[in-house]
Amino acid sequence: MGMSTGPVSGRGRRRAPMAEINVTPFVDVMLVLLIIFMVTAPLLTSGVEVNLPESKAEALQQEQDPVSISIDPSGAIFVNDDQVDGTSLGARLQQIAAASTEAGGPRIYLRADQGLDYGRVMAVMGELHAAGLRRVALVSTAAQERR
Repeated sequence: MGMSTGPVSGRGRRRAPMAEINVTPFVDVMLVLLIIFMVTAPLLTSGVEVNLPESKAEALQQEQDPVSISIDPSGAIFVNDDQVDGTSLGARLQQIAAASTEAGGPRIYLRADQGLDYGRVMAVMGELHAAGLRRVALVSTAAQERR
């Protein structure tokens, strides 16, 4: 008995085998895998816990800690919790700028009471600019939803 490759037609000829592959299921599977990898890739940023070897190399210099400048409701100015009067503020900011190794000085966080006069805050910002401190961030709280 011989093996046939397909049904035999009435005249004795054999049908040729089908040589096409249906790729639709393959494409469907690949799209599902693509979506799975796109969703899970951001979750893999935690990394693997390893014990790193010791080295004699020095640690890289990290960015300096930010400097906090606060203005309380009475208008008193504090630099990192130390009260500074308005006349010596410029000299103190010059010292901070001179001690910094970063371009534009260290990061400055300026916090001011919302009830203060706008001119008082702008005077402090002018002193920051005169000292060459260019990396100033104004600190605020998140707005609460109004009902």
